[in-house]
Amino acid sequence: MKQEQNKVRCAWCVGDPLYEAYHDTEWGQPKYEDPILFEMLILEGAQAGLSWITILKRRENYRAAFDDFDVEKVAQYTEKDVSRLLQNKGIVRNKLKVRSAIKNAKAFITIQQEFGSFSNYLWDFVDGKPLINRFKSIEEVPAKTAIAEKLSKDLKKRGMSFVGPVIMYAYMQSVGMVNDHTLDCFKRQ
Repeated sequence: MKQEQNKVRCAWCVGDPLYEAYHDTEWGQPKYEDPILFEMLILEGAQAGLSWITILKRRENYRAAFDDFDVEKVAQYTEKDVSRLLQNKGIVRNKLKVRSAIKNAKAFITIQQEFGSFSNYLWDFVDGKPLINRFKSIEEVPAKTAIAEKLSKDLKKRGMSFVGPVIMYAYMQSVGMVNDHTLDCFKRQ
C-alpha cells in the first residue's frame, strides 16, 4: 500500500496518477446508469489479455471512436465502421474485440427491452446491492466468483462475447457490484 496525502490505497493502483484517480473516484462505486454500464462493458472486453491501465490511457479515444458509447449508435455499426475502428491507433485494434463491441451493443439493447434497463438485469445478480468483501490484501481478491461465472454464462447465452468469468468479475468490481477495496484502503471508510 502507498500512503500519499494521508491516503492508503489498494496496492494494484499505486504509482500512476491515472490509475489512482480511477481507483479513488470510480472503482467499486455502484453505477446504475445504462450508458455507464455499457461503456464499462466495452472497456472491460477491450482489456482482455491486457492491463487495465492500457485501456484507461485510451479511454477518451474509445469514447470518441465509439460515439461516446451510445449503445443505439454502436449497435448500428456496419463493416465500414469496423474498418474505421481497425484503423484507429487510439484504441486496441483487435478485430474480434471491435466486432464484439457491436455484437454486445445489440444484445445490451435486447436485455434493456426485456428487463426495462440493463441495470435492472445486471443488479439482480447481486440482489440489487453491492457485495462488500473484506480482503486484507490484493492477493486475497479472487479472479472470478460463482456470481461472475453465472453472469458470464447468461450473457453468452444472450449473444455477448468477451464476457468470460474473469472479465465479468473485473466488470463487477468496476461498476461497484462488488467492493474489493482492501481493508486498509481509504475507500473503505
